[in-house]
Amino acid sequence: MANVILGVTISLDGFAEDQQGSVGALYPDLDVLRNSKLLQESIEHTGAVVMSWKEFSMAADPDTIADHYEYQVPIFVFTKEVPAKHPKENSQLTITFVTDGIESAVQQAKAAAKDKDVTVIGSAATTRLFLKAGLADILHVDIFPVFLHAGFRPFEDIGTVTLKKIKILEAGERTHLRYEIVK
Repeated sequence: MANVILGVTISLDGFAEDQQGSVGALYPDLDVLRNSKLLQESIEHTGAVVMSWKEFSMAADPDTIADHYEYQVPIFVFTKEVPAKHPKENSQLTITFVTDGIESAVQQAKAAAKDKDVTVIGSAATTRLFLKAGLADILHVDIFPVFLHAGFRPFEDIGTVTLKKIKILEAGERTHLRYEIVK
């Protein structure tokens, strides 16, 4: 069965977003990251993606996602309401808006992914939601060498979560940590 992989990038001082909710300071290496073995491996093993409306709406034009998003797989966006206009899709990338919670989004994504992984694209809030709900099997944490000094932390108020180290990798300036979430 597919693993649910929760990924988040943080600063050295533990913030996943700055005070305005932006992740820009954590991705100055986006072009390098897109071509890295790390991301290519994730793309190869991913059968579906789950993200919140916040992550989905980061695209300036949602219609460009179908042709330009790294993960060309079904995407499940958990949200409070479905947008009036459905974004463009293609034969591989479909977009499903899920209004009945993250559990439903994960369940639908697992069905779509079949034997591949479900990758959760997470902000601080998404990371907390998934860890609190116990829905993730694997946690990927990228640490980018910058201090934000303030913003939103993904690991606050999540209770006790026990992790087992799987792997540590380097991807350019990033340090990539992989953990199994012990259930």
